[in-house]
Amino acid sequence: MHRYFTDQRQEALRQRVRDFAESEVRPRIAEMEASRTVCHDLSRRIARQGWIGATVHRAYGGMGAGHVAKTLIIEELSRVSAAMGAMVQASQLGVAKIVHFGSEEQKKTWLPAIASGDCLPTIAVTEPQSGGHVLGMASTAVRDGDDYVLNGRKSYVGNSHVGDLHGVVVRTGEGSAGLSAFLVESGTPGFRVGPQRPAMGLHGFSFGELFFDNCRVPAANLLGRAGDGLAVAYSSSVLYGRPNLTAVSLGIHQAVLDETSAFCAERQRYGKPLADLANIKLKLGRIQSRLLLARLSAYHAVHLLDQGLPCDAELMNAKLVNVESALESARDAMDIHAASALFTDRPIERFLRDAHHIFAPAGTSDVQLLRLGELALGRAKGEWSSRLAELLRLEPSEWPEDDHDGHDGPATDAPDGTPVDEERATVPGQRTAPARQRSWFARLE
Repeated sequence: MHRYFTDQRQEALRQRVRDFAESEVRPRIAEMEASRTVCHDLSRRIARQGWIGATVHRAYGGMGAGHVAKTLIIEELSRVSAAMGAMVQASQLGVAKIVHFGSEEQKKTWLPAIASGDCLPTIAVTEPQSGGHVLGMASTAVRDGDDYVLNGRKSYVGNSHVGDLHGVVVRTGEGSAGLSAFLVESGTPGFRVGPQRPAMGLHGFSFGELFFDNCRVPAANLLGRAGDGLAVAYSSSVLYGRPNLTAVSLGIHQAVLDETSAFCAERQRYGKPLADLANIKLKLGRIQSRLLLARLSAYHAVHLLDQGLPCDAELMNAKLVNVESALESARDAMDIHAASALFTDRPIERFLRDAHHIFAPAGTSDVQLLRLGELALGRAKGEWSSRLAELLRLEPSEWPEDDHDGHDGPATDAPDGTPVDEERATVPGQRTAPARQRSWFARLE
């Protein structure tokens, strides 16, 4: 794939993540499958590799490596353990709200801690009664002096049980302009996490409920402005949620092909390898074909994202293609393995279970198709990749090819030299970071 969207240094990063996944994550899979509960220590160990900060600017201690790098990190972890890939993608999803809407003070406070792995962020939007209907949420925040008081509950929150900083979207008024987003630390009085429920797959990952009972947070924890909650929720889902989940599906898909090809080479039928049978070759060919197309759609979409080009449709399509093709290939793999796939000593059944978990978040396949249909009819609404292009585009100093020396320390000017505006607009216009600083990828050389 490096022939299209990655260079040698990004592939070196891929190898580094792959080596880590094989040596540190794979030995823990049996334990996670047996316990079916969140794996706290492994989640923290992965976070401290610095990979949660893939899209965090280097001025705030991040990698500044962009969305292609983020995708390959998630893919390689998911190839070994979709649960740990999901943990990373959910944390990186939690980064989006601060990168896109955080004030300079919020960025300086939280992004370095996130980038170092000392803080795992989440985003909490979905509620039990409203599901994916964001405007149907009932949780509230009421202004009380210098604070807001939050009440309600959130469900299906990725990293619910390991998260340190929750980005919570609640209702502060009526209609679409009546949603606001707040940063809530996990130890805040009035906040609690519900018990973890056993799930079908992604064992080792948590996606549970958060409860707010007169939970008081400072008004300074408001993300953006009052009324920006819908923008926080949608932009995070479209620009981070969809490509992140795409990468998890892609990693599962690669694992399906690897495991099934090895099985077909070693298993004998009629005195020769199973792989020599024509019907088996056809099924393997379908898996391979789907994977090639899925990979192309995934990396093309995030390549456009790093370029700052309009790509909402490509992000939707990549999630659709990757989720559906991973499920289809996992079912084909189950067919090839036959009865042997039904036992847990082989990972095929785990791959299928895990792949089902990626279907609903950030929009089911029907949701993606509806939005793509609106695009075909010329009825598509505004694109988040266009609105936030300046925050998404990798600057020249961030491209892996650019190894100019820069300086450390906090930013005082935007990349174009204009003073940083502490009062963030609804859609921020520029990154608040130095224009030139040595690329993170130089560390790999």
